[in-house]
Amino acid sequence: MAEALAELQVVVCYASAHAEFLRPMKVAPGTTIGQAIEMSGVLEAYPDINLTTQPVGIYAKKKTLDTVLRERDRIEIYRPLVADPKDSRRKRAAKREAGATPPAA
Repeated sequence: MAEALAELQVVVCYASAHAEFLRPMKVAPGTTIGQAIEMSGVLEAYPDINLTTQPVGIYAKKKTLDTVLRERDRIEIYRPLVADPKDSRRKRAAKREAGATPPAA
C-alpha cells in the first residue's frame, strides 16, 4: 500500500537556442504534464514559453498537458523549428544533383 502513495521521479526538459533546462523532480501520483511544468520553474526561467502554442511530450512523443505522468517520464517542451525539414531535404538533393557529373556515353 505504501508503494501506491510513493512519489514519482520525473524530469522536465527544455532547450533554448543558448541554454538548457533539466530539472529532476518528484511528483505525486496523478500529476499531469501541465502541473509538473508549472511546479518545475521552467516557465519563470524562460518566460517566452507559451504552452498554448508550443507542443509538449514525453520521450519525443507529443502529449497533451492533461496527460497523467508515470514513473521516470521525461517531459519535453518543444520549440518551433527554425527550418522546415522538407525544404532542407529538397535543397540538399538539388545541391547533390547540381554537383553530379553527367553519365559517360
